[in-house]
Amino acid sequence: MAFVTEQQIQKFHEDGFLVLEEFFTTEECDAMRKQIHKIIADMEVPPHCRTEFSTKEEEQLQAQGSTDYFLTSGDKIRFFFERGVFDKKGEFLVPKEKSVNKIGHALHAYDPIFKQMTHSSKVQELGRKLGLENPVVVQSMYIFKQPGIGGEVTPHQDATFLYTEPLGRVLGLWIALEDATQENGCLWFIPGSHTGGVTRQMVRAPPGSIPCVQFLGSEQPYEDSQFIPVPISKGGLILIHGEVVHRSELNSSNSSRHVYTFHLMEAKDTIWSRENWLQPTPELPFPSLYL
Repeated sequence: MAFVTEQQIQKFHEDGFLVLEEFFTTEECDAMRKQIHKIIADMEVPPHCRTEFSTKEEEQLQAQGSTDYFLTSGDKIRFFFERGVFDKKGEFLVPKEKSVNKIGHALHAYDPIFKQMTHSSKVQELGRKLGLENPVVVQSMYIFKQPGIGGEVTPHQDATFLYTEPLGRVLGLWIALEDATQENGCLWFIPGSHTGGVTRQMVRAPPGSIPCVQFLGSEQPYEDSQFIPVPISKGGLILIHGEVVHRSELNSSNSSRHVYTFHLMEAKDTIWSRENWLQPTPELPFPSLYL
């Protein structure tokens, strides 16, 4: 891992994101990809759990909020699928390894390979460089961005979904397991957009409601000209401030864009919102990064 300088840390605080190339080795990336292929090979998903994933608000409320499959996935390893991969009977229209949008949200806790990578000495050292005193892992995801069908992720702030008081306590670590390019759906950021707070919050709806999540506040419009593309090579890591605005575009290329990503929270003097969709459980309290 390249040494992280104070100038880079300052750049992160200014922009709300930071690119660290060659953070993980090729061998480490390949180990994660090999493990996810094994998980998919063993995947058995009941038809009623074949949930299509979307970041568009209306579709998200319909697809995720209509079932507790998403809402109770914080301490489990569950599967979320691309749009259009099932027929009307819920059967796969494509090979199952090409159908998955993401796997979440507790790979870091229950899979040995992803647990090892999440709590690796270099990630712990990065946390210390950032001044994190008591960081905990709140969720993890493996994102596929399938070739040709990998869906658009609309502009958003992670703190909309992972809300804390005070703000500024959530940090994403986004690890490219393949080259992420403009053609296959790299991230785009609005530099400096992490300083204005959040414009909306996704919360749990009252028990028994359908959908079971709802949004408070309004979605702010953004101009395309505000965003800059942030391509990154295999093994690179992008630090993402919880309030920075970012997005990714549809993958219309012939190449996938596999990513492992997880979120940390500085737990010292921080309140995790009880209205967040994701909650720690007796089975899985948020584990300390510094194991």
